[in-house]
Amino acid sequence: MSEVLVTSPADGVTQVTLNRPDALNTLTADAVAELREVLTGIAQDRSCRVVVLTGAGHAFSAGLDLNGYGDEDRVADEGHLARTLSRQREIAGLAQQLHELPQPVVAAVNGPAAGGGLAFVCASDVRIAATPAVFAVSFIRAGFSACDIGVSWLLPRIVGAGRAHELMLTGRRFDAAEAQRIGLVTDVVEPTRLLAAALAKANEIMLNPPLSVELTKQGMWIALETPSFDASVEFENRQQVFTALTEDRAEATAAFLAKRPPSYRRR
Repeated sequence: MSEVLVTSPADGVTQVTLNRPDALNTLTADAVAELREVLTGIAQDRSCRVVVLTGAGHAFSAGLDLNGYGDEDRVADEGHLARTLSRQREIAGLAQQLHELPQPVVAAVNGPAAGGGLAFVCASDVRIAATPAVFAVSFIRAGFSACDIGVSWLLPRIVGAGRAHELMLTGRRFDAAEAQRIGLVTDVVEPTRLLAAALAKANEIMLNPPLSVELTKQGMWIALETPSFDASVEFENRQQVFTALTEDRAEATAAFLAKRPPSYRRR
């Protein structure tokens, strides 16, 4: 059985579902390799406008499978230290892929999101949770550093340094209501409405031209690393000129004035 399911619930939307429900969608070597291949394909898929990331069953993802990652043969070949570093880079690379996808990623957090699962939530662009969802950095509770899979960079930028540091140092669990209060998720809905809410958000995004969305995703994250206001404004100026000269910008304006749905060509 595939450990990552790929479906298309609506035109322009690709749903990626972590599919180890009996193991809380924890990450194994096979699951990581499969997800890496899926994300590589999505990045090259022009028909995909928005990605919805979720988990099968009652969990989003509880992170690394502590019962066994499934790479014992590679540990024997490479040695424990070298293989542990390779494993770390493989898993962290998934957060980097999500972060770097040209398409926005909407995380539909249906249940526990801990460790690597929380990292995937943070690496997404929009985050919606079901009421049963719970979150935890959790790495530190398992004896590792809480600085893992990009969380030390992403979480402070989403919820602020003070709250992120408290969550990372304690590793405590927090529920969907707190996640919304601190800004980790934008909306909390009943479980039966979660995917519908994620699709509705995807549809809102797709009302905008594809290139405008891609450049906005790139620009909004780059702005978090830009050292000055003036540098950000100059970067924005170039984005505005670039998108102003696209055919889709004219179509967006025409559709708005005519009060009709837009028809984009990514040109």
